[in-house]
Amino acid sequence: MMLGIVRRKVVRDASSATLLGFSLRRAGSSASAVSHGYATSAKEALLLGKVPRLMRDFSCHAYACQASSAVSTRMDVSCLKMGSPNHKVNRCYSSESGDTIEAVVPFMGESITDGTLATFLKQPGDHVEVDEPIAQIETDKVTIDVVSPEAGVIQKFVAKEGDTVEPGFKIAIISKSESIAHVGPSEPTSKAAPVKTEKAEEEKPKEEAPLKEKARVEAPPSKEKPKAPSATPFKHSPSEPQLPPKERERRVPMTRLRKRVATRLKDSQNTFAMLTTFNEVDMTNLMKLRSDYKDAFVEKHGVKLGFMSGFVKAAVSALQSQPVVNAVIDGDDIIYRDYVDISIAVGTPKGLVVPVVRGAGKMNFAEIEKEINALAKKANDGTISIDEMAGGTFTISNGGVYGSLLSTPIINPPQSAILGMHSIVSRPMVVGGQVVPRPMMYIALTYDHRLIDGREAVFFLRRIKDVVEDPRRLLLDV
Repeated sequence: MMLGIVRRKVVRDASSATLLGFSLRRAGSSASAVSHGYATSAKEALLLGKVPRLMRDFSCHAYACQASSAVSTRMDVSCLKMGSPNHKVNRCYSSESGDTIEAVVPFMGESITDGTLATFLKQPGDHVEVDEPIAQIETDKVTIDVVSPEAGVIQKFVAKEGDTVEPGFKIAIISKSESIAHVGPSEPTSKAAPVKTEKAEEEKPKEEAPLKEKARVEAPPSKEKPKAPSATPFKHSPSEPQLPPKERERRVPMTRLRKRVATRLKDSQNTFAMLTTFNEVDMTNLMKLRSDYKDAFVEKHGVKLGFMSGFVKAAVSALQSQPVVNAVIDGDDIIYRDYVDISIAVGTPKGLVVPVVRGAGKMNFAEIEKEINALAKKANDGTISIDEMAGGTFTISNGGVYGSLLSTPIINPPQSAILGMHSIVSRPMVVGGQVVPRPMMYIALTYDHRLIDGREAVFFLRRIKDVVEDPRRLLLDV
């Protein structure tokens, strides 16, 4: 009986241990699913039998992990709401306070994409007013000013002279406050820099001196090299040309306007079949008309009466009588233009420009003189615009103002002819069977022989001669 009781107790204890081991294994596997770190602790607990403390530790760790994760989540959310204290916000000072403003390259025209920064008209520290020019940009056709958008003081220049710039390119930074001293910002640094370099140069020889002495001691005595025979100076033969030294030559880059003029003139020579015909004009009647009415003309119209208005009116009459001279070749077609826009060649210090007198056929003498004077002034000042030089159906070039006696002008593309005026010289002429002195001018017409025949060219030039010699023809239209 006692034996049976002992056997049942042993079996019950074993089954309890088995059940306990099974439950601990389940607990260990679930703990390992949460964290690999707790699998080792579960195995040790099975071996050591410290199940209650393991479960208590596990539950405490799990609760701590949940609590810490919840706390960290709340901290992260609060940090997102409050913002990190180390986060820096970069703000543009000029946009916030409006103290500085940028001067940029303006729009330069439909056919102009870039230009060269030719010169600065101001210096850093200078005060500028609204729309006051601070720099000039050279393009293929005109010189454009970069103006200050606001009144203020120039802080610094961003670009350099000679840079290629495009519309919208930043040129300078201008401060609208008046507190900046009118002194260039680069002066203090330029004075301080030589001091540092002098000190560095003084220290460098002191350090290199022992090394050089050591190298002299260690270096073996070298054998003296035989001296090379001195080369005899080359003597030029008497027949050889003596070229000037390079020191007497200067090389400067071409301006954009000069390069554009050179390209267009060469293209004109390569494209057109140019031919020039000449004639001479007696200027007696036109000069008498000018001398008789010059004072009354100035008093009424406020502009002097010149010879250009007479030649423009004569050219308009000749173009109307010979429309082919006003036409142009376009591919396989001929474009006849029923309007007259006269281009006037004007020489400026920066190059040749050709402003256009639009609607010249509808203008009188006074209107033509006013328009020519206004365009010539703009061209010499460098303020002429692209639109004022675009187009044109015929060109007049007056080389006589420089003393030219005779020339063969080059056609201005895409036109088909050009009239050249020259200086007025008193020459003996036969008038009414007698030799008398007359003020004479040679005129030349260069035309595209592909389109204009010699007959039309001679008739054209003859019409100009007739109108200039007798201006009354303009009134009677004969």
